[in-house]
Amino acid sequence: MSERKSEGLAKVYASKSDAELTSAYAAWSTDYDRENLSSGYNLPFMITAWVARYLAPDAGPLLDAGCGTGLSGPYLKALGYGTVEGLDFSEEMLALAQKRGAYDLLQRATLGEELPWPDAHFSGFLSTGVFTEGHAPAKSLFELCRITRPGGYGIFTVRDKVFDAGGFAEVFAELAALGIWQAVEESPLWRSYAIDEPDVLVRTYVFRIN
Repeated sequence: MSERKSEGLAKVYASKSDAELTSAYAAWSTDYDRENLSSGYNLPFMITAWVARYLAPDAGPLLDAGCGTGLSGPYLKALGYGTVEGLDFSEEMLALAQKRGAYDLLQRATLGEELPWPDAHFSGFLSTGVFTEGHAPAKSLFELCRITRPGGYGIFTVRDKVFDAGGFAEVFAELAALGIWQAVEESPLWRSYAIDEPDVLVRTYVFRIN
């Protein structure tokens, strides 16, 4: 099995600040899809299985939080989801997502900061490849829950290497203690790349918003 390492991925994971991360994605954006997909990157496609399991296509607007180049968008539309919106901090990535023609609205926003949507706007949110090294903090989940309707779902992956170090267990517990959400499903660890990068493992989490 190949263990080829991506230079673009390595630079992204090595970023120590928002500015470094923005620069890394800007430089990688034009090669992002080709390089990732040739390595068997599957997060944007696998996550749609959990979305379809819990959210009906007519439930209401759906947020792709950290949509990147928008790989999930066309597949969500193919599954019948009517209104799909996306956010990302990278203008270059959003420009590529726009070309896919699958998003009703794309917003430049940063997870971990206040988001530009009102309370209870979405029926649910999905997020893949975002809660990982050098990326969005666990506290981002508070804002994502705020903009999700009661009865909606949060469906997202967390990289194994950041779960403990990033304080995700504590944030999960706090959101539960505050009555904001309840746990529904926690997957086994699974590979983000089917071909290369065998050590990049994630777990999928599903929470129902109260």
